Amino acid sequence: MITAALRFAVSALTLLVLSYLVPGLTVVGFTSALLAALVIAVLAAAVDTVLGESAAPRNRGIVSFLTAAAVIWAAQYVVADMQVTVLGALIASAAIGLIDSAVPTVLR
Repeated sequence: MITAALRFAVSALTLLVLSYLVPGLTVVGFTSALLAALVIAVLAAAVDTVLGESAAPRNRGIVSFLTAAAVIWAAQYVVADMQVTVLGALIASAAIGLIDSAVPTVLR
């Protein structure tokens, strides 16, 4: 439970920071960022269910990167205060992947 809350907080903060740095990505407010993080997590879980265990980022490289970008891009249609271009989704996917690998969000 704590791990999930930590991951959502890190994801939301990451989206907020990236919305200031990445052209083509706009997220207005922390509430929208939390909602976007939730939508992205749900969409990613759905993709993982369809593609199976091999959909994990460590296993598929470029396919996983492009899938993450597509999930970020699709999230804008669910979150009202979020706009994403294709380039913005690609840049955000790369940045989120780097941040996710560097920030330990799994409590041991």
